[in-house]
Amino acid sequence: MLNFDEDRYLRIQSGAVGLADRIHAEVERALDDGAENLFFLGSGGAGILMEPAARLLQERSTFPVHHVMPAELVVRGSVHLGPQSLVVVPSLSGTTTESVEALRWCRERGARVITLTGFIGVPLADEADVNLVNEAADDTSCESFYLQALLVALSLMHLRDEYNGYAETLAQLTTLPALLLEAKRAFEPRAAEYAASIRDEPFHIITGAGATWPQAFYYGMCILEEMQWIRTRPVHASDFFHGTLELVEAGVSVILLKGEDASRPLVERVEKFAPGYTEKVCVLDSADVDLPGVPQEVRSLVSQVVLAALLERISAHLEVLRDHPLTTRRYYKRVAY
Repeated sequence: MLNFDEDRYLRIQSGAVGLADRIHAEVERALDDGAENLFFLGSGGAGILMEPAARLLQERSTFPVHHVMPAELVVRGSVHLGPQSLVVVPSLSGTTTESVEALRWCRERGARVITLTGFIGVPLADEADVNLVNEAADDTSCESFYLQALLVALSLMHLRDEYNGYAETLAQLTTLPALLLEAKRAFEPRAAEYAASIRDEPFHIITGAGATWPQAFYYGMCILEEMQWIRTRPVHASDFFHGTLELVEAGVSVILLKGEDASRPLVERVEKFAPGYTEKVCVLDSADVDLPGVPQEVRSLVSQVVLAALLERISAHLEVLRDHPLTTRRYYKRVAY
């Protein structure tokens, strides 16, 4: 595979799953200490990657869960956050200004803060009540954060008797890193072809629903826009027909991310519409990926993880074809803002 270290990938994703016992212990400790709600906080892409876990809990648990932007929490506040709150803050670098400020704000109000970082010795690691570290980089952090957040949600539901088969699900997740690697390998030829087909596209519409919507949002904002400087319109599939459809015409690139949860028909509706008006429609479907030994219930929980793995392969080819490294920035962490 192009510019890809297989051993490193396995180590990082296995490291994410390997945090299961520590995550479970920390969630159990918080509940034993009287936690009454959970906040997922994260800036930019890291925050977006918490959404599938937050939505899973909101739909399947009665435990109050909030998914809030850190900067907005600090300036607006929340009557729900206090000593009874468990807060989870992800940040790959561990230095994100808005997240550091939110961590301090939450701790000042007595909340217990767990941070998920890719490094030690950084503010979010040093100042948290608990820091869980899984070494990663931009090209591997997506799956890692998805998995860590999912483990938080599964632990919480398991401890509250709201999820059956916790041990079995963990065993299946343990096999996922190797399966994701095989999925990447199988997708490599298609990734190269698709990157070649979109290398000169000036604009994309990217859409998803359910657990794939955060991945559509993340890939559009953090990869195509931030890392490739390509104008992109991420839009939830349920909102596609409330405005964005008017931008679909011949020559417009539309990217659809299909998952395997109950929201799949929302993306299929766009899939039926778009090809009638543009010849540039790409559909990435997690159901096309072979995951032997993983039951449908678990597949529905990890569709976004699978799609993140495939999209990384497109990105790897795209940066080479466009001679635009994914690490190149004009403003992000380069100028004051």
